[in-house]
Amino acid sequence: MKIATEKFGEYRNQDVMKYTLTNDNNVSISVLNFAGIWQAYMVPNTRGGRVNLLLAADTFDPYIEHGSLYAGRIVGRVAGRIAGGNFDIDGQSYSVPTNEGDNLLHGGANGLAQQFYQVETKQDGDKLQAILTTSIDTTTDHFPGKEDVKVTYTLANDNSVTIDFDGQTDAKTLFNPTSHTYWNLSGEAKTIQGHVLTLNSKYHLQLDNEKLPTGKKILNKNTPYDFRYPTVLGTALQHLQEEHNPEGGFDDTFVVLPSNRLAHEPVAVLMDAATGRKIKMYSDRNSLVVYTANGLKVDDYNRPAGSWFAIALEGQTLPDAPHHPQFGDIALRPGHPEHFQLRYEYFA
Repeated sequence: MKIATEKFGEYRNQDVMKYTLTNDNNVSISVLNFAGIWQAYMVPNTRGGRVNLLLAADTFDPYIEHGSLYAGRIVGRVAGRIAGGNFDIDGQSYSVPTNEGDNLLHGGANGLAQQFYQVETKQDGDKLQAILTTSIDTTTDHFPGKEDVKVTYTLANDNSVTIDFDGQTDAKTLFNPTSHTYWNLSGEAKTIQGHVLTLNSKYHLQLDNEKLPTGKKILNKNTPYDFRYPTVLGTALQHLQEEHNPEGGFDDTFVVLPSNRLAHEPVAVLMDAATGRKIKMYSDRNSLVVYTANGLKVDDYNRPAGSWFAIALEGQTLPDAPHHPQFGDIALRPGHPEHFQLRYEYFA
C-alpha cells in the first residue's frame, strides 16, 4: 500500500494537490484538495494496464472550464435544488441567493463544490484514507451557521471505496451533501449505452419544468424508469426518447431503499456488459439522482465528448426536502452532528 502526493494545478493563487492512494492490488483512487474532487478510480485491465472508472480530466483546467458538470466534486451544503432558495428550520425562515434561475442548485455559487479542503492521508490497517476538512459559514455561502465538514475517502484492500460525510454546526442549518461522480466502466466505449443498471427503487419523483419535485411519487413499473431488474441503459434511453422525453435522457430522482436497513442491499448496481466490470453502490439515504449527461459536448475529459458519455449516480436525501417534509429532515442542528455514507464495491 502506498500514498503519493503531487501538484495537479493552480487555482485562486493556491496549489491544487492530488492525493493518490494505492492498495496491494494496484487499485488506486485519486482525490483533489479543491472541491474534494474524486479524480480517479484506477483498476487493472486484462492487458496489463489500468483503466479509470470515472469521468475525469488529466489536468485541472477542464474542471473549471466545465464547472457546471460538477464532475467528481463534493456537493453541498445541500445537493440538488431548493425552490426559491428559501427554507424553514423549526419555524424560522431563511433565504439564500439563487444560482439557477429562481432556485438554488448544489449549495449555491460558493458552496462546498467551490472550496479548498485541508487534507490528511493515513494508513489504517488494510485501508488507506484521505481525510478532507473545511469550514463554511454565512460569509461564504449565505447559509446560516458555521458548518464544519469532514469528507473521508477510504480505499480498502478489497478494492472498495467509502466516502463518509460528517457535518456539525454552531447554528441551525442544512446538510445533505453528495459526491457528483460520473461513471463509465468501459475503457473503450464512447457511451454508457452498453452498461446495465439495476436500482433498488419502485418510484421516481414527478418534477416540474424547473426540475423541482411536485411532491408526487410515480410508479416505475412498466415505464422506462423501471430498473428493478438489470436493464441495458441503451434500451431504457431509447424507450425514453420514444416517449419524447425533452431531456434526451435521464436526469431524474429515484426513491431508493437505504442500504443501512437489515437487508443491506445496494441502491444501485452498474455493470459494463462488454468487460464485466461492476460497481455496487450503497447509500444510507432515500434518494438516488441518475443523470446520463444528456446532450453534453464537453471536451478534455477521458471519454469522447457526446451525449451519454458517462452516468452520474448521486446518493442523497430526496431533493427540496425543506418544502416536502415527507422526504426527510436535512436540518443540521447544534450539538447534533450528522454522518452519511456512500460506498462502492468493485467487481471484475
